[in-house]
Amino acid sequence: MIKEGIPIESVKTAHSTLQLKKRNPVSFSGVLKVFKQSIVLVLLFLLWEIAPRAGLVDTAFFPPISEVITALWNLIASGELFTHFLASIIRSFSGFALAVIIAIPLGLLIGWYPLARELLNPVLELFRNTAALALLPVFMLLLGIGETSKITIVLFACTWPILLNTIAAVGNVDPLLIKAAKSMNIKSFKLFLKVILPASVPTIFTGIRMAGTGAILVLIAAEMVGAKEGLGYLITYSQYNFQIPQMYAGILTIALLGLLINQGLTLLERKFSKWKQPVNE
Repeated sequence: MIKEGIPIESVKTAHSTLQLKKRNPVSFSGVLKVFKQSIVLVLLFLLWEIAPRAGLVDTAFFPPISEVITALWNLIASGELFTHFLASIIRSFSGFALAVIIAIPLGLLIGWYPLARELLNPVLELFRNTAALALLPVFMLLLGIGETSKITIVLFACTWPILLNTIAAVGNVDPLLIKAAKSMNIKSFKLFLKVILPASVPTIFTGIRMAGTGAILVLIAAEMVGAKEGLGYLITYSQYNFQIPQMYAGILTIALLGLLINQGLTLLERKFSKWKQPVNE
C-alpha cells in the first residue's frame, strides 16, 4: 500500500534500487572495505619489488618479490614444496590436536574445582614461564631427533595458551548467569554443561588460536635444528646453499599457512559461539 503524499516516482525509484541490490549482492561498501584492507599490503609488495631494483638494498640478500614468486612457483611445480609443507603440517597438527585434547579437559577441571587449582598452580606457574625452544635439546636427548621430539615440542608449546585460557574462561563466567541458573535448581553437572561451558567457549578459542599460531612458529624453529624435510628445513637448506629467492618463498609459505590456520580457527570459533551477539548489534 502506498501512503498518501508520497510521489509514485519516489516509490518506483526505491523499488528499482531494491531490485538492483538484490541482483547485485556485491555492494560498494563491501568493495571499499576490501580495498582498504588490501591497499597497505599491495603497497608493501610494490616496495618489495621496487627497492631491490632501485639499488636501495642488495638484491643478493633481498631479491624482488617477482623472483621470490618465480622460485615459489618452481617449488610448487616440482612438488618439493608440497613434500615439505606436508611434513610440517602433519607435525604441527599432531602436536596441536594432542594439546587440545589434553589442555581443554584439564583446564575445565582446574577452573571448576578450586582444590585442583590450588594444588596445580605452582606447577603451572613453573612451566608457563619456560620457553618451549629452551626444552628442545632436552626433548631431542630423551626422544631422539625423529618425529616424536618435534611433535612433543609443539604439544608443549600449544598446551599452555589453551590450558591457561580455559582456566581463566571458567573463572570469569558472569556470576549473574550462575546465580540465575542456580535459582532454577539446576544441578551442578548440568550447570557446568549448560552455562559454564558455553560461556567459556570464546575465551577457550582465544587460547586455541594463539596455540595454532605458536604451533607453526615452534615447529619451524625445531625443523631448522634437526630435520630432513619440512618448511623450516627448506628455509635453512636454501640459506646455506645461497638460494635466497627460495628461502623467501619458504618464509612466504609459512606466513600464508599461519594466515590460513588463523582464519580456519576464527570460522570454527564463530560456529561454536553462535549464541554470542556482536557488540554493535
